[in-house]
Amino acid sequence: MPADRNILRQREQLMNKLSPSILAADFWNLGGEILAVQKAGAHYLHIDVMDGMFVPSISFGMPVISSIRKHTDIFLDVHLMVEKPERYIKEFADCGADLINFHLEAAQDPEAVICLIRSLGKKAGITIKPGTPAEAVTPYLALVDMVLVMTVEPGFGGQKILPSCIEKVRLVRRMIEERGLAVDVEVDGGITRENIRSVTEAGASVLVAGSAVFKGDISENMRELLLRIQ
Repeated sequence: MPADRNILRQREQLMNKLSPSILAADFWNLGGEILAVQKAGAHYLHIDVMDGMFVPSISFGMPVISSIRKHTDIFLDVHLMVEKPERYIKEFADCGADLINFHLEAAQDPEAVICLIRSLGKKAGITIKPGTPAEAVTPYLALVDMVLVMTVEPGFGGQKILPSCIEKVRLVRRMIEERGLAVDVEVDGGITRENIRSVTEAGASVLVAGSAVFKGDISENMRELLLRIQ
């Protein structure tokens, strides 16, 4: 089969997915809002773990993920924004993460972290911040299930997308396709109804949305976003 047809087949296998970020949810009603996005068709649930060191904010830890896991079988897309992520991989695997995404910038030996995640039976992802060039993930593309391209500076929700990062999404997708790999490209930061289609057209296959999902009518927001990623 010609190489370009191989690429098309691999892209077809990577159905676009919506991963609502609970960082924007109402924590008083977190369980109810998780059930609402699941009922509305969310493919994944995005959980941002922040340590107050790699990024300024502090968010969720293992107990929250364990509690969520007890009540839903939705795919848990766990994004570690922590220093030395290898210290916590086993704990996050044990508490129910399905995919563990760590920052390239935070790990001394990214390949070792990927191998540790895989040894625990979990999917592995690698994340890059807006200032990190797309080419930095090249050595790891054949080792991971996902590359997460941050389109805002990590650490805070509700920011506007950095337009320059859309080109980085395009570059990462091109590198994946040139190698004939079936790797998801996830985008996190500033995703709205107005820009989500341009991000998928650039090559993103997993879209993280926080405020665009949880602010207002969750069901209606989900319906509009899902329509735009097909």
